[in-house]
Amino acid sequence: MIKTYFTITSILFITSLGWFPDLNAEVNKTEEVAPGVYFHEGDVGRRGHCNNGWIVFKDFVLVVDANFPSGAKEVIPKIRAITDKPIRFAFDTHHHGDHAYGNQVWFENGATIVAHEGALMEMKKYETGLFGSVPGRWEDTAKNREDVANSKLKPPTLLFRNEMIFDDGQHRVELLHFGTAHTRGDGFAWLPKEKILFTGDACVNGPYNYTGDGNITAWEKTLLIAQKLGATTICPGHGPSGDGTVLADQILFFNSLMAEVKKLVNEGKTEAQVKESIDAIKASLKKQDRLQRYVGSFFLDQVTQAYREITGTTGDKKKTASLPHKPTDRSTVIGRLE
Repeated sequence: MIKTYFTITSILFITSLGWFPDLNAEVNKTEEVAPGVYFHEGDVGRRGHCNNGWIVFKDFVLVVDANFPSGAKEVIPKIRAITDKPIRFAFDTHHHGDHAYGNQVWFENGATIVAHEGALMEMKKYETGLFGSVPGRWEDTAKNREDVANSKLKPPTLLFRNEMIFDDGQHRVELLHFGTAHTRGDGFAWLPKEKILFTGDACVNGPYNYTGDGNITAWEKTLLIAQKLGATTICPGHGPSGDGTVLADQILFFNSLMAEVKKLVNEGKTEAQVKESIDAIKASLKKQDRLQRYVGSFFLDQVTQAYREITGTTGDKKKTASLPHKPTDRSTVIGRLE
């Protein structure tokens, strides 16, 4: 548990120091991906910001992801330049700081914070002493980020279990949960009319896959369910937007990574020996043009996670509790609001 805590806290810090490359020069630009639907690529390389989206309904605005406080303050004027409708809801796709630490900013601007119930569970487990436990990632991140230090953690208060639907006749947005992926509380925002899918970090477009709070095996299964939606526009948690191949490439990366590690496990390799083979694993994946952009600074952790899942070992990391319900295929939940 301690190792995981310091790993993700360090990630929240190093993203603000420029460890990640910019895959697209259009960061901090607002893109209208469909009438009334917007995507904003955050500056992860320099400021640690995630991507945002927002949908302008007839009477209000729904925002996808809260970002860091500084990211939220950067996006709000861009929304105001488009519409003066009130920002009523901000949807946390998961509990990580670059997607949820800006909640207080949105709340102060009139928004109710929405999330899957698992995001709140993970927040209580990892993020802060606010819930009566020992100080956590929030407090540690505040030591290195002024925007976090000058804010406070605002947990989501409007929760859903499988889906939540916003529909004013003009726009329909379905907030969906399909199971564990990047975290155990991942949610997607699906616009069936426009075939646009906001994925949070369940799908990214670049070397941003942090696996420490998720499960690669379950993650791939979750993405395969999401792929059945038939999205033609993917708005990922980090990196530029794209078509359905962004989701397909994310799935292929995990599938190929697991296959490469499994080969070594079948040869009787130990965890240490698998780690020693990391250059060979990288080279194999990079032979596929579609996968080159995913290989980055997290790769050793990804290989280690894959090995431990395949072998059923946990190293010095304790297993985390699963949600009290199983991942559910979308076909069994549409039509039932929870």
